[in-house]
Amino acid sequence: MPKRLGIGSRLILCFLRARDTEEAMTTLEQALPHCDRIVGVGLDSAEKGNPPGKFREVFDRARAHGFVTVAHAGEEGPAVYVRDALDLLHVSRIDHGIRALDDPAPVERLARERIPLTVCPLSNLRLQVVDDIRHHPLRTMMDKGLFVTVNSDDPAYFGGYVNENYLAVQQPLGLSNEHLAQLARNSFDAAFLPEEEKRMLLRRVNDYVAAS
Repeated sequence: MPKRLGIGSRLILCFLRARDTEEAMTTLEQALPHCDRIVGVGLDSAEKGNPPGKFREVFDRARAHGFVTVAHAGEEGPAVYVRDALDLLHVSRIDHGIRALDDPAPVERLARERIPLTVCPLSNLRLQVVDDIRHHPLRTMMDKGLFVTVNSDDPAYFGGYVNENYLAVQQPLGLSNEHLAQLARNSFDAAFLPEEEKRMLLRRVNDYVAAS
């Protein structure tokens, strides 16, 4: 597929946090024979009542098998879930993370450690995490030095692929072309790719910006 369309992908196996940890562990064990096709494991679905620490043992085992780890945290859940995802699950990336802004401590840490955050504006709007796209905190997160990217979440549910998410926030949040270029660069910097491939993709972004 990459040869035909110029698009590649890598898989992240996600556990539904509303399910029990035994099911997550079973899912992980079933995935091990296919670890050559899976780059990491993640945690998603409803945060409330399902703190990151619930899955600590599962994530420990996943890392022991060489998987990178990511987790939804600080979308509908509190800022402390961001801290717990970092400290208890040892994630390499926070998915969503906008509620981190409720507490200066995780904001400072995320900026200092340059932890990527995969922000999904249209998903946040559809799920009423924000009431108006003009109030979305993406620009604030960038201004605070956070390592943010723009993503689509579930396009079939939320009505927008990556391009639509960029378009949705550009004018309402006053994002310049350089803001958009930096968001694109961040996406490749944060990707779980070999360094050589990252450099190639970043060159393509920079060449596109220079030609614009």
